[in-house]
Order: sequence, then structure tokens, then C-alpha cells
Amino acid sequence: MKNAGQLSRRQILAAAGFIGLATVTGCGGGDDGGDGKDLSKKQDGAMKNYRAGQQFKASRPLSFSVLHNNNPVYPMKNGWLFWKEVTKRTGITIKPLDVPLADYEKKRSVLIGSGDAPFIIPKTYHPGEVAFVSSGAILPVSEYVDLMPNFRDKVRKWKLEPELDSIRQSDGKYYLLPGLHEKPKSGYSLSFRTDILDKHGLTLPTTWDEVYDVLKALKAEYPDKYPWTDRWSTNTPFPCGALFQYLGQAYGVKAGWAYDNISFDTKAHEFVFTAAQDAYRDMVEYLRGLVSEKLLDPESFTQQDDQAVQKLLAEKSYVISANPQELVQNYRYNLSKQVKGSKIEMVPVPLGPAGPVLLSGIRLENGIMISSKALKNDTFVAMMQFVDWLWYSDEGQKFCKWGVEGVTYTESGATYTLEPGISLMGSDPDAPKDLQKDYGFFNGVFTYGGSWELVSSNFGPDEKKFQDVMSRRKELPVDPAHPLQSFEQEQATLWDTPLKDTAIQNTLQFVLGKRPMSDWNAHVAELKSKNMQQLVDLHNKAYERFRKENG
Repeated sequence: MKNAGQLSRRQILAAAGFIGLATVTGCGGGDDGGDGKDLSKKQDGAMKNYRAGQQFKASRPLSFSVLHNNNPVYPMKNGWLFWKEVTKRTGITIKPLDVPLADYEKKRSVLIGSGDAPFIIPKTYHPGEVAFVSSGAILPVSEYVDLMPNFRDKVRKWKLEPELDSIRQSDGKYYLLPGLHEKPKSGYSLSFRTDILDKHGLTLPTTWDEVYDVLKALKAEYPDKYPWTDRWSTNTPFPCGALFQYLGQAYGVKAGWAYDNISFDTKAHEFVFTAAQDAYRDMVEYLRGLVSEKLLDPESFTQQDDQAVQKLLAEKSYVISANPQELVQNYRYNLSKQVKGSKIEMVPVPLGPAGPVLLSGIRLENGIMISSKALKNDTFVAMMQFVDWLWYSDEGQKFCKWGVEGVTYTESGATYTLEPGISLMGSDPDAPKDLQKDYGFFNGVFTYGGSWELVSSNFGPDEKKFQDVMSRRKELPVDPAHPLQSFEQEQATLWDTPLKDTAIQNTLQFVLGKRPMSDWNAHVAELKSKNMQQLVDLHNKAYERFRKENG
């Protein structure tokens, strides 16, 4: 690779896919191909001629350590069928290092920093991996995807190269194996008490202008109530994270849970500061109007989720943010017990100025980091093959989600049916067994991404209806790659948090009417005083550099 300087990194990475195992070299994060170790010496237990669509089976029994995010909804059990069946099918024993969900990110950082992290580190959300790149503690996994035929097959078939480019670092490599989706999957939107709408001759809204009209009509009928109260405001830096996310989508801006200080302006072909955009201002002004006219409960931005739900159940409000599971298992189930004849429906995200669009990059999900220690092990190739089969093959994904056919489910065409006596996320409240709690399947550590057929296989009628509409919308362009060099990343980190805190604080002050919209220029000036422009310039410099180097 000494003469590779005449090629772009993109050409080099593309060419790497055709290099045989005997000549693939392990890379230590440099641009010259890394430490030069021959992976042909690291194939202990590997499966020969492993291909996409083939059942992986190690040539001898092996075990690999995995960091396990223990979800309190389905606490880990050593006796799960999942563990036993993985070993039966692959010859691999998973050795989970259990970490409580609430401490996962902190514990993960400590383990990686101390060199005690397991080889396989799932449940990492980009850019969470960036903090570990400069130390060399995690592998540049893009250098080893030639060992992962299922991963590469899905990237090619689903045209995910732009999304992967967006997570590359300044060396042209990516350090996270993300979950891969065939189609974008949306999660949150508004839900309405349709029995109340019907009573007053109102219809479900399809645009944000119609949302305003419906709320206004409900306020006229119930002047002492806030028609809409909302949730998902605690334990998140952005109050009403779901609401801001899907409303921001309608305006074409990153907000709420999707907020990022930096956004790409496709017209200007440059990065800009998100909370200083005109479209962001328009979004803020829309919400401010709802609060000022008492159509949206101002307590939405501070209250606990339970408080918001109790207001809905007590008929103090008729509109609330939802996802398909909450709609069915919480709102509808509990309303049916308390309010005779009640009906509640979730609408596709109402359309706004941006039109029928989806946020960019949502075909990638949380993913897996690989500890650099794994490369020193003679079983490295087998481990990467195992990761490829369990997380990225069609069969592995189906197994992680549904379990064992004839034991936990039956399959007929594209229809999956749980065996009698087994429930999934409340599908059968009286069932004695639960697919997650008692068997270990549908575990968020192992289950994400996949074909639309598989992803939608557990959709109930409400979610199917919602997702069918949302999946036809056009995904906004993915932000182009603009990886920062290590010293730039350190500087950006110092600027990012104060800017984000200021942006969120000011957003809420405007929405709640504590600052007039005439203060918007002052808001932008405050951001500038906290190095807004320097941060934007840093990202644009990185964008131009990466673009020139990668053609």
C-alpha cells in the first residue's frame, strides 16, 4: 500500500473488497494499511468459504465476550433459550458482561478506557464511537467488512454507501458496524381521541395547519382544557424530544431527539448551525403559537410521562405524542377501562413546509464496536464471521427476533405467529410466557435492522397502517461526510455542549413565550458568542478536506 497515495481513499476501500483473506492486513488506524498482520494466521475456528446466506458454524467450539445492555423490561437470565440456541447453531458460546441500562454508556467508557472491554461492544449510537477512535481502543471495522459477506450484501442491495460515508472518520474509515435497514422506519407521531373528534364533526389532520385547526376547534368546545398535553420531556436533554423530532421533520430541520448542532444546507452546499436556521425559527414560532393560544399544555415541557398519560386518561386532554406500542398497550388499553366508548388513533406525521419527507440517516441504527484486543486473537476471523451471521444475515436476524420455529413461533409466508401461551410486548396479556423475558429473543442488544418484511413482521394493524404511509415518503439527503481530525474533535467537543445547551434553553424560552420572537437575532448573537461560527467553519473545513481526498 506504499504507492496508494495516488488513489483516493474511496478507491482503496472499494478495491479492498477483492483482496483475499491471505493478504488482508489488520489496520491500526493509520492510512498505510496498519500493522501488516496477516489474517491468515487468525483463522482458528473460522468457517472456510463462508458466504452470504449460509449458516455460519465455527470449525471448533469457541466463546466470545459481549457487552450486554441489561434492559429492566426483560432482565437477563442465564437460562434463556437464546444463549443455548446460539451455541447449538453456530458453535459459539456468548459470554455476556452484564451492565444495567441506566449505566451502560458510562460503564462502557470505563471498560474501554481501562482495556477491560469485551471483544464485541453492541448498542452504540453514532457518534458514540468517536470518543474511542484516537486511543486506538476500537477497530476501524471498515477495514474488515470483507470478512462479513452478509453485511456487504445488504449495503450493496440497499444502496447504503452514502449512509456509511456519513460515519467515516478523518482517516476515511468507520469504527462502528451499524444496524442496517432496507427502508426508513418511523416511530413517533401525534395521537387523537377520535371518538371526541367524531362527536364534534372533526377529522384527523394530515398537515400541521390542520392540526392547529383541530386543536382550535377542541379548545372552543372545552375552553377550560388544554386539548394537547405531551410527554417524553424528562431524562433527555431536549424536552418533548419526540414532538420536536417529528415536527422538525416536517420543517426539514433536526430537533428534539434528532437534534445536532450541525446541519447540511443542500442549497448552499455547506454546513450551518441548526438552531440558527430560518426553518428552525419557523418551527419554534409554530409551537409558540400553540402554547400562547393554550392549545398545547406548557407543562408538557417539564412533566413526567405518567403525568401526561394521566391527563389523557382523566380526559383533561385529547391529544398526545405516541408510538405504536404506547398507543396500543398504554393509551388504548387504559382508556378502554376508564372511558366507555373511547377510541384513539395515531396519525402519520402531519405534513409541513418540507413536504412528505423523512429525516436523513434513519436507515442506520445503533451498532457494534469491536475492541482492538480482538485483532490479537487467533480466532478473529471466526468472530467477525459470527458477528456477520448473528446481526446481519437474514436467518440470524429472524432468529434473534422470533426465536426457534416450532418452539416460540410458527411461520407461514411472511406471517409470524407466536406459539400459544407466549406474549410479545403485551400482545397477549394473559399468556404465561413472554418472548423477551422468558426466552431472551427480541432483545435490543441483538435485534435491529433488517429487511422490511422482517422489520414489519411484528407490526400490529395500527403500526402497519402508520408505517405503510411513512415508508412511502422521501428520505432527506444524508449529510455528507465531514470527519474531524482528533485535535479538531477535541476542540469541537469543548464548543458543542455549551452551544447545544444554549440552543435548547433558548428554544424553550421562545416556545413558552418567555422571550419575544423579536429576540431571535439576539439568540443567534448568543450562539455566536459561544463559538457557533468557529464550530461551523471547523465542520466545513473537514467537509472540504474529505471531499477533495475522496473524489
